[in-house]
Amino acid sequence: MAHSLAAECTPLKLQYDSCFNAWFEGYLEPAVAAASSPAQREAFSQRKAAEFNEKCGKIWEKYRACVEKAVKEKGLDTLLQQARDENPLTEPPPPPSSESSS
Repeated sequence: MAHSLAAECTPLKLQYDSCFNAWFEGYLEPAVAAASSPAQREAFSQRKAAEFNEKCGKIWEKYRACVEKAVKEKGLDTLLQQARDENPLTEPPPPPSSESSS
């Protein structure tokens, strides 16, 4: 796995990556099985979101805070804000077309 933006954040990144990967592995297979109805998918997603927050939420917040501090210390916060101002993401991109280009 890659290093973080700042060396002091790398241990937190590795902890978070490990937590996320373990959680996500347990998310994929049941998510496919829960796809039988929208209500079941919604209930499953809510349970998994709560599980993620319980297992990985604290480490995510620590890692995020570390990266945000490093971004400011490196002077990247100004560049990020400038990029956001120049190219705001107002809507999520559309999903890929279901047509495949075989």
